[in-house]
Amino acid sequence: MPPFFGISKQIVFYVCKCNKCTAPVYAIIDVETTGGTARYERITEIAIVLHDGEKVTDTFSSLINPERSIPWNITQLTGITDEMVAHAPRFFEVAKTIVEMTEGAIFVAHNVSFDYSFIREEFARLGYTFTRKQLCTVRLSRKVFPGLPSYSLSNLKRHFGIHAERSHRALDDTLATARIFELILAEQSGKTVKSLLNHSVRESMLPHAITLERLHAVPEACGVYYLHDEGGSVIYVGKSLNIRKRLFEHFADLTPKGEKLRTGVADISYEVTGSELVALLLESAEIKRLQPPVNRALRLRNHSGCIFTYTDQNGYKCLAVGKRNNRNANRLELVADYPKFDSARAHLQSIVRQYELCYRLCNLDASEHACFHYGIKQCRGACVGEESPEEYNERVQDALHAMNRRLSGSFFIAESGRSHGEQAVIGVQDGHYLGYGFFDSSVEALGTEDILEALSTTFSDPDAAKIIRSYIEGKKGLKRIGF
Repeated sequence: MPPFFGISKQIVFYVCKCNKCTAPVYAIIDVETTGGTARYERITEIAIVLHDGEKVTDTFSSLINPERSIPWNITQLTGITDEMVAHAPRFFEVAKTIVEMTEGAIFVAHNVSFDYSFIREEFARLGYTFTRKQLCTVRLSRKVFPGLPSYSLSNLKRHFGIHAERSHRALDDTLATARIFELILAEQSGKTVKSLLNHSVRESMLPHAITLERLHAVPEACGVYYLHDEGGSVIYVGKSLNIRKRLFEHFADLTPKGEKLRTGVADISYEVTGSELVALLLESAEIKRLQPPVNRALRLRNHSGCIFTYTDQNGYKCLAVGKRNNRNANRLELVADYPKFDSARAHLQSIVRQYELCYRLCNLDASEHACFHYGIKQCRGACVGEESPEEYNERVQDALHAMNRRLSGSFFIAESGRSHGEQAVIGVQDGHYLGYGFFDSSVEALGTEDILEALSTTFSDPDAAKIIRSYIEGKKGLKRIGF
């Protein structure tokens, strides 16, 4: 990788040339590229026009050597050929200029997500995180000049009589965008620039297919939400006490997960539950049923410790701690997973002590023959054949049963439902989760059989008992009715 010349951890603020202005500086930017996907394509030309809200204060433009050939159809569109960029600087050679000109400025572009994503990706290849506030003149134009047949740059230039020498060349398109931006600012003279910025910065962080109005239509209520891709498939399922707020947080997230959601989401759906416990149960079941790719990736990363069971060559059931994504599915059976490897190991040690299991057969002792605890009379000798597999495995089964059985008794949990006066009821019978339902009447006014018949679960979830127990332990004043 080439060196990132001149870029350090120092922050350099590029401000208006007069050096007295405290108003925002806008870096209006356009890039030409070898294709439409930032992750796989490269920049061939960049232009930056600095604007103080009244006039252009500085400009920069340069062809960029993309270090690959430019497709014929792209050359037809932009006029940029391989010969034109052969001796042009590579991106790392202009990176310092881009950082200095945009530091402290607001990144403005026509369809800002396109230009911003390409520049972020180019910097990411250099090991540098490029982050700027953004304004999108497409979204702003739709808001400020409603009713136009199209908000493409070429149509807006025609509509406002903006002359440009060449279309699809970075500097000409940037100067045209700057003129449109000036018209937007002039039209919004009754508003402060800050309020305009706040609105558009929020919008510019949204997925291309999701509008601010669409998000504001989502209720501020407890429930489960589904994020869909362009084909309608669910790529992520989540739960929140405030669905709308959580969606805004997702799309403002600058982590790889947030970027994945911004680029992959085309639609949103949701189910209001009112009850947080119902939302937790529904979220868990839906993730298992739908197997959304983003949830799967997060689960493999977050659940770094697991307890497995398998049978050795002598017929003894063994336990072991390992990583979920490294297990041999043909040989190991998952018992439980944990957010940390140390948590899984600590729980296994507790189980071994409680059920007097063999430390070597539980992979907590590396001895080749008798484990250390056999020598101090805390192991019954399965490691040396003194205890038969049948006797030993019976205790292992008891331990496995205890690990999986996280509830006891028969009871209902009642919480607020989806609307005023409605109750959400979760049922547990003999320690097993039955399902949930919604009732207009109070639980006390209904018969046990009526409630049991009305409870429904669309998917059997082995984690349901663990979810309910954790919820009970962490919730004060929970309404439980035994039956």
